[in-house]
Amino acid sequence: MAMIEEGIADWPRASMAVIGSSLGGFYATHVAATTACRTVLLNPAVDPARELARHIGEQTAWHDPTQHFFFQPEFIGELRALEVGALPVPEQVLAIIAKGDEVLDWREMTVRYAGCRIELLEGSDHGLSDFEARHLDDVMRFIDPA
Repeated sequence: MAMIEEGIADWPRASMAVIGSSLGGFYATHVAATTACRTVLLNPAVDPARELARHIGEQTAWHDPTQHFFFQPEFIGELRALEVGALPVPEQVLAIIAKGDEVLDWREMTVRYAGCRIELLEGSDHGLSDFEARHLDDVMRFIDPA
């Protein structure tokens, strides 16, 4: 998060936007809470500390199983430290949530982002494999309404 905050430090808050998917959605939620910028969340992780606690130890990279890394116990506390409560400007947040997400619970996401604009999709999947064809235009209009 420190790298993200450093990277966006000079971005103009009134016109900036962030988009995050899954764990990136959790990070984008933190940015939304601290900057009140326009934010799009795609099947966002609601409680990654809880979900990832069972993965402490050596892991393989999802995109390349030949790559290994060690998920350290202290990462759980770091994730907990990034949790935020209610978002200060929920109308600045769009959450696209798929009922067919095979990784995260759509019901938990809809509760977490109540008050935000939610597009609840029947079916689909965690990766929103139809994102470009079905959602990209709406996302672009949301982050740049002018």
